[in-house]
Amino acid sequence: MEAIAKAKYIRQSARKVRHVLDLVRELHVEKALNILHFSTKKASVVIEKTIRSAVANAVNAPNSEINADNLYITTAFCDEGPTMKRFRPRAMGRATVIRRRSSHLTIVVAEKK
Repeated sequence: MEAIAKAKYIRQSARKVRHVLDLVRELHVEKALNILHFSTKKASVVIEKTIRSAVANAVNAPNSEINADNLYITTAFCDEGPTMKRFRPRAMGRATVIRRRSSHLTIVVAEKK
């Protein structure tokens, strides 16, 4: 049985989140949480929270007898979310666009066979 958790509209670019996701993809949940807890990246906080949510979804699902000690991350990916466009004034009456990117995070955990 699989359990899914999603975090949407994370205020960080998907590219930066993917760097941290590469550290924990296809790892045991305990080891992944340990790596994320001691990581200095901003994305590690959101990823850790989403993994904990996926574990809770797996353990508390109806008709589920999953042990949290046997869970591992099967799928973890980050997609781009909407981009907020802001403008910064420049010389001679011009303006440049500032793109404030966001992302959507999806994590799937399953029990080890």
